[in-house]
Amino acid sequence: MNLLSVENLTKSYGEKILFQDVTFGVAEGDKIGIIGVNGTGKSTFLKVVAGLEPPDSGKVSVGSRVKVQMLSQNPAFEPEMTVLEHVFQGDSAEMSALRAYQETLLALELNPGSTALQEKLIEANQRLDTLNAWQLESDAKMALTKLGITTFDAKLGTLSGGQRKRVAMAAALIQPSDILILDEPTNHIDNESVAWLESMLQKRRGALLMITHDRYFLDRVSNRIMELDRGRAFFYTANYSRFVELKLEREEREAASEDKRQNLLRNELAWIRRGAKARTTKQKARIERFEKLKEAAPERTSGKLELSVASTRLGKKILEIEHAGKSFGDRKLIRDFNYIAVPGDRVGIVGRNGSGKSTLLKLIAGQFEPDAGSVVLGPTVQLGWFTQEHEEMDESLRVIEYIREAAEQVKTGDGTTISATQMLERFLFPGPMQWTPIAKLSGGEKRRVQLLRVLMSAPNVLLLDEPTNDLDIATLTVLEDYLDDFPGVVFVVSHDRYFLDRTVDRIIAFEGNGVISHHVGNYSDYQEQAGQREAAGTGSAQDVTRGAGKPADSVEGSGSSGSAPQERGKSLKMSYKDQKDFEQIDEWIADAEERLNSVLSRMEAAGSDSVLLQQLTEEQQALENKLEELMDRWTELNELAEKIAAQKRG
Repeated sequence: MNLLSVENLTKSYGEKILFQDVTFGVAEGDKIGIIGVNGTGKSTFLKVVAGLEPPDSGKVSVGSRVKVQMLSQNPAFEPEMTVLEHVFQGDSAEMSALRAYQETLLALELNPGSTALQEKLIEANQRLDTLNAWQLESDAKMALTKLGITTFDAKLGTLSGGQRKRVAMAAALIQPSDILILDEPTNHIDNESVAWLESMLQKRRGALLMITHDRYFLDRVSNRIMELDRGRAFFYTANYSRFVELKLEREEREAASEDKRQNLLRNELAWIRRGAKARTTKQKARIERFEKLKEAAPERTSGKLELSVASTRLGKKILEIEHAGKSFGDRKLIRDFNYIAVPGDRVGIVGRNGSGKSTLLKLIAGQFEPDAGSVVLGPTVQLGWFTQEHEEMDESLRVIEYIREAAEQVKTGDGTTISATQMLERFLFPGPMQWTPIAKLSGGEKRRVQLLRVLMSAPNVLLLDEPTNDLDIATLTVLEDYLDDFPGVVFVVSHDRYFLDRTVDRIIAFEGNGVISHHVGNYSDYQEQAGQREAAGTGSAQDVTRGAGKPADSVEGSGSSGSAPQERGKSLKMSYKDQKDFEQIDEWIADAEERLNSVLSRMEAAGSDSVLLQQLTEEQQALENKLEELMDRWTELNELAEKIAAQKRG
């Protein structure tokens, strides 16, 4: 039985048809990944399905009791609303009860002697018990913590764009719904958060529609693929890997059919040229057949991006980093880091959000100066930097004008010269579209133009900061192919595991507290090595610092919990360290929250002081990371305490 049905759905944007006559159904358990080149209308399609935009024609039918929840790419928010207030929005009985409980609790903190408020709190407690909604509150805080948001009473106006997106994601995930719609859910979250989200969606019982460029994520979560291509929708009952196989088979069949059509067309054309007279019924029918064959020509394929721009010559000295250090306030991001780049280096940079990955790129680019040590670029280095922050673009410019500001023409790998117009065509911007004002492009198309502009400058050292955000799979595939043949050096910060596996052969990992480790191999190799170290009990620098806010040298073991695994049949009990942590963990959490609130207040008062805001932002991220570690430890200790209590009761 379908939860949602789409019939003959059509939508245009000006003269461009985004999708036409799309028909399909969504059943419980369906996990549908939607893919297509940027600008094909994927986000618009989700908005139409969710009822946020009307179609030009066709209809979307949703079951009377079916709840639909959507996370858009740019969710709306109220600056003065707190994190939990935003998460508990919604008109369901459970959300209303949770809001009433939170509001009463806050009011009682301000007026602890109020008998009326105490009675109201008891009623709110009973209401949550009746609705069995306590789990929702726990789920909300867990989701926020896993997504890197640990200050639940922070106002949304004080958070970064990426943090607000994560708050909105947590809200979408915990809201009771039968159909969950996610638009680029893996943007702005780190690798650990992606893995957690992947696991959560795999276990989710309801239906799922999502747009994502993360191919590992698609492969592991989706069981159906919908491809939007030149206004048409193609459906595959498959994950991403199987989809690639099935699409290739479909295109081979279409190519064979086109070959047959061309042969028939040549025969008919020869007959026409011999001077057939359209007198008899048979002759008329044959001429009509010829016209139909001409009209049956398939649409031009979406094409494949092609890049072979030559880079500038690179000398022997490329990049030398010696004993570099960088801090913001009390937050040590980079400590005694050394690296010497060699020709052909492909370096992936990984770590938690806020750990300092982008800061390292800014040190290389000369935007930041190290507090200690040195960062020296060779004299022949020509940097190309594709930043995580969307570059300010003059949106009144047309696409071709924007690209020509970088270069009128470039040399390709084979030594030939091509124009900016030809490069745009290779980048899926055909002639008419090149004269489109940038303001009319989709977000993904704007990012594609920005990437082309970076590559048009013929760099020999590429700095790519989260390049997979907002780019479609087709563009990423060609960027990967480009990097295969790129003769220079590449540093890439990314949470996209597939992209890292495909493009890098060395990993620089930010382990926490400014410690950075080197690993040979791609991201999967790095994960395997980390797993082996953990199994061997050595752990990483990040693991060693997970001791409930205490100094690293006070943490026992390899940095898990400090609790030795209990042998089967033996009674559970807390170690001395567990007991001490259990007694103090609430105080540590309260202290961390108080310090974080102080930083947030200073950020509000900082106004337009960009330097101070940058420092405070780094402090905020450090405190949030620490609070996340404390919350993990709190959860672990309370679970252990509950097991011990249950054992005693048994």
